Amino acid sequence: MRIAVDAMGGDYGSTPVLEGAVLAAKELGVEVILVGDESHIREQLQRLGSSHPRLTIRHASQTVDMHESPALVARKKRDSSVWVATELVKAGDVSAVVSAGNTGATMVAAFFILGMLKGVERPAIAATLPTLTGTAVMLDVGATVDCNAQHLGQFAIMGHEYGRHVFGKPNPRIGLLSIGEEDTKGNEVTKEAFKLLKACPINFIGNVEGRDVYSGAADIIVCDGFIGNVALKISEGLADAIKKILMKEIAGTFLGRLSYPFLAAPLLRLRRRVDYAEFGGAPLLGVNGICMICHGRSSAKAIKNAIRRAKGLAESRLNELIQRDIEESLALHQRADKGEAPE
Repeated sequence: MRIAVDAMGGDYGSTPVLEGAVLAAKELGVEVILVGDESHIREQLQRLGSSHPRLTIRHASQTVDMHESPALVARKKRDSSVWVATELVKAGDVSAVVSAGNTGATMVAAFFILGMLKGVERPAIAATLPTLTGTAVMLDVGATVDCNAQHLGQFAIMGHEYGRHVFGKPNPRIGLLSIGEEDTKGNEVTKEAFKLLKACPINFIGNVEGRDVYSGAADIIVCDGFIGNVALKISEGLADAIKKILMKEIAGTFLGRLSYPFLAAPLLRLRRRVDYAEFGGAPLLGVNGICMICHGRSSAKAIKNAIRRAKGLAESRLNELIQRDIEESLALHQRADKGEAPE
């Protein structure tokens, strides 16, 4: 299997991206196509002393900076690393694209080049979150900030298949993020989405509140991209604050320092549970191809795990399953609109 990696993206430059790509080539049995400035990539690989026969380079003359407008990619930067990497997916030369660069630019490239799956109106970024019982998936966390009820319904269907075939949950519990558990709570969009999800052939458990996100009450949490992105960023900030507060309290007293050897192992496990590097990246669901969006601060480990997740998505043929479910859902609603009984 071949995976294209945007070698020029990320807050910390190409170094962690290249290191992660090398790890993936060595450990995952995939061929990694590094897309970007060829001379720069070769120079960095030589400096790092890292190479592998399953690593190849595809030259792209342009780079999209993290602060640049995403719309600029489609207009003026069609030889940028993220655009060229996405074109490789469209051409069938690779199975997926992975980028830690400008998130908006990655989404624009995926939308224009790959297009949407038939019947899917808006894409959704599906982020993996740690919970008290394992993991949960929240979507959308930033791709579509203004949603209607139909969009949320499609997110739920995509999340259903993602939970089944990537996380191995036969009948994932789908929850709709709202301000109360009652079906009358929420704004007009969430109340209408509640009705739609109740009629869908998925395991919809109703509304979930913000306090339920990390409890493990739901396997898939559906919300619009505005709410999801705010929730995700608050969670990241809280996790960092808790880690810093714990270390400050431990280092601030003699008893704390004395007890640290006994606390080190649990703290390390906690760090791993909340570390985004463990999950790698988040797929952009709904587009007609596999596109993994990574955190701009991704480490080499995060890049490697994002490539691992992209490989798993390709092997599971997730997009075909989502396409089937969306078509079945559309047919179900069309029969209901005509007053026909479901088959």
